[in-house]
Amino acid sequence: MDKLVDVSSVAHVIQLAVAPVFLLTGIGAILGVLSTRLARVIDRYRVLSIMEEMERIAHKAEMHNLVTRSRWIHWSIMLCTVCALLVCVVIVALFAGAEMGRDPSLLIAVAFTTAMLALVAGLVCFLREIALATGVISRAG
Repeated sequence: MDKLVDVSSVAHVIQLAVAPVFLLTGIGAILGVLSTRLARVIDRYRVLSIMEEMERIAHKAEMHNLVTRSRWIHWSIMLCTVCALLVCVVIVALFAGAEMGRDPSLLIAVAFTTAMLALVAGLVCFLREIALATGVISRAG
């Protein structure tokens, strides 16, 4: 009978861990978008950086914009990655707490709240990068 209780408690922990796992999937998708945007910015910067001196001077403002955008994307990637790591801590805390018979609710609350703050900050950085990218388009048109 003891084994049945163990199996049901593990099953309950798995049910609790499903929501954070879905969150990890979403964060992974965001990180994919961010890394693609960063790669495009880097590729464009490389194209501009190998131009002749006079052409490069003509594109100085664009190159500066690309550097700024890359910094915002970098921060966004870093913050979203921190969020993902903290969500993993939440999942581990759920299982470790169930296995050791301890209440990890304080750790889970702190880690999850910090994860959400990191995600919000990462998305704000992403919005800033998008504003910089579309600002170039609106000024050109």
